[in-house]
Amino acid sequence: MVVRTLHRPADRCLTPSWMRLLLGLVALAAMAVGFAHGARAHSLEDIDGLLQSDEKYFQPIDKPIPDFTLRTADGRTVRPADLSGKVVVLHFIYTSCPDVCPLHAEKIAEVQKMVNSTPMKDRVVFISITTDPRKDTLDALEAYGPTHGLDPANWLFLTTVPNQPEDTTRKLAEAFGHKFTLTDDGYQMHGIVTHVIDREGRWRANFHGLNFQPINLVTFVNALTNNVERPHHEQDEGWLAKLKNLL
Repeated sequence: MVVRTLHRPADRCLTPSWMRLLLGLVALAAMAVGFAHGARAHSLEDIDGLLQSDEKYFQPIDKPIPDFTLRTADGRTVRPADLSGKVVVLHFIYTSCPDVCPLHAEKIAEVQKMVNSTPMKDRVVFISITTDPRKDTLDALEAYGPTHGLDPANWLFLTTVPNQPEDTTRKLAEAFGHKFTLTDDGYQMHGIVTHVIDREGRWRANFHGLNFQPINLVTFVNALTNNVERPHHEQDEGWLAKLKNLL
């Protein structure tokens, strides 16, 4: 909670137009960093290596994502196949969490604002998954995002479908490598991980905790949206075209 107390007064000093300009400049910087990395990289493994030197909370991964069938606050069913063609930034939270979950949501919202100020907006989807589907009603899911700054334009909050076991999403979190363990007081002990999935549905990275630099996550997402695994001359042309679109 102290983190929000320190940052929010500063936010009020900026008018909406200045905030948009600042976010645009930061996102442009991320695109420029991505271009510089892309110019030297022939594969995503090269990008991984470059990011690992800059971001100690970054973990490269290359495996299929765990399968799931979940639903949105408005009742739509979502499966991994429905996300094909999009880069996915995914995390697990529950709405009654009193401390780190709200901070995690706000960190993701910060990344989303940077992404959405670039042409990447239509190529990236942000997903929150509740680990407490019994308490997190559809109304609670719908209200959570706007409360913490998430833009519904490319954000989904997923929960279980009817008749699934109550622990379905906690088991899904475990399949992603971390646990949400119920305590006697009704809360859940858990870690904080942000997962990144590429456009072909492969799990490509984790960003651990709350102290990673948002610009590094945006840079990695930018690499995935621009197919850094293409041949080098095609890759450079793609990055340059994206930069030209911003100017």
